[in-house]
Amino acid sequence: MNNSEWETVVGIEVHAQLNTVSKLFSSAPNSFGDEPNTNISVVCTGQPGTLPVLNKEAVKKAVLWGHAVNAEVALYSKFDRKSYFYPDAPRNFQITQFDKPIVKGGKVTCEIDGKEKTLELDHTHLEDDAGNCRHFSNFGGVDYNRAGVPLIEIVTKPLVGTTPKEVATFASMIRAILQYLDICDCNMEEGSLRMDCNVSVKKKTEKEFRTKVEIKNMNSFSNMQLAIEQEVNRQTKIYMSNPEADPKSLIMQSTYRWDPEAKMIRLMRLKEHADDYRYFPEPDLPPLLLTQEYIDALQQEMPELPFERKKRYMEHIKIAEDITNILINDKKLSDYFERALKVCSNARSLSNWIVVEFLGRFKDSGVNLPDSEIEAENIGRLVNMIDKKIINGKIAKKVADDMVSMSGKDCEEIVSENPDYQPVNDESEIEALVDQVLAQNQQSITDYKNGKEKAFGFLVGQVMKLSRGKASPELVNKLLKKKL
Repeated sequence: MNNSEWETVVGIEVHAQLNTVSKLFSSAPNSFGDEPNTNISVVCTGQPGTLPVLNKEAVKKAVLWGHAVNAEVALYSKFDRKSYFYPDAPRNFQITQFDKPIVKGGKVTCEIDGKEKTLELDHTHLEDDAGNCRHFSNFGGVDYNRAGVPLIEIVTKPLVGTTPKEVATFASMIRAILQYLDICDCNMEEGSLRMDCNVSVKKKTEKEFRTKVEIKNMNSFSNMQLAIEQEVNRQTKIYMSNPEADPKSLIMQSTYRWDPEAKMIRLMRLKEHADDYRYFPEPDLPPLLLTQEYIDALQQEMPELPFERKKRYMEHIKIAEDITNILINDKKLSDYFERALKVCSNARSLSNWIVVEFLGRFKDSGVNLPDSEIEAENIGRLVNMIDKKIINGKIAKKVADDMVSMSGKDCEEIVSENPDYQPVNDESEIEALVDQVLAQNQQSITDYKNGKEKAFGFLVGQVMKLSRGKASPELVNKLLKKKL
């Protein structure tokens, strides 16, 4: 046997906290980062005799998600109890949707290595979140602030014959769609977006899937890719080392977690089966009945989605694909670029200045460019100054440095106040510099006349050096060619 006989099967489960003001079944605040056990109520802590009341805004956000992925939004769905006993579940059950979810099917499309690929979704259901177990050096506690926060759980169909890179790309597109809809802040570090993967391998000739293993706690897409690679390698190695054994005896259905410090997966527990949760209809909530008019009305509220925005960037304003991918995968950055576009028509140059120059300057600062003091319109005006030949590219880079160090000071103000940033466009002044360079570099003149084009570039560089980068490159080129 060899690795080429095997293929990977991966399913993704995405838990996205909806950014509603209150929780799914109570009026307690839905807010992250507050003091433990302050955003709680008698409902979300499971006090006897309390009754859940469904949050309308959470339903609306679930329907918007359904529209975004071209799914069927169910006119009839219902809630169920999923029983499990753990300190973070104050009621000892979770309210979820088991067999009648609010969203059925759907698909997510994205480009992977230049090819358009589609991920089929099985369903999306509404449920409330559990609390959060907190572990300290010498004690542990439970914070119920998160208990009852509304979630949508997005469950994909298995991706057969996929790669870890493809899975991570699809997962990042799911996050992008949630961001563009503005229904989840998608902060993986804070846990408002949590992604689990169910991983198995099988022989390519087999129709049935083998035992799957769940991986949790992947807080970045690069970690997701690494975790899947490790689990695929682990399972393949076990099967290949035991070719005569019953596959069901080799891999147990279990849950692993990703250890970000060790960068490896670790076993948490053997996996429960659906029967273990004792699902049954939630007796305190009636079925959720939606009208077609309500569903159709929400279709009119749909914003531009990432795949649509990518096509607009590449086909209509001709931005390079690598730059486009960086922009659309971060909605805040893409919106920042959109604001700059309102004052600058050179989209291609503007996108390069934002992604290459300014993102690069903030790379190690711990500050995101859209959250910085540099207004998007300020970068747009900087690109306009280059296009109007008020400054050249070399000076513009120095201005960009000053914009960062001077807390977003206006680029036009920076240029007007600094004599070194005033470009030299006087032909007689530049001609004197050209004459000086030619007099000092006779060998380069000879090389150029003998067909060595690099010699011309060297001469241009020497003139620019003498002018401290302020000479107009077009004028330098024109005068050098004339004199040569």
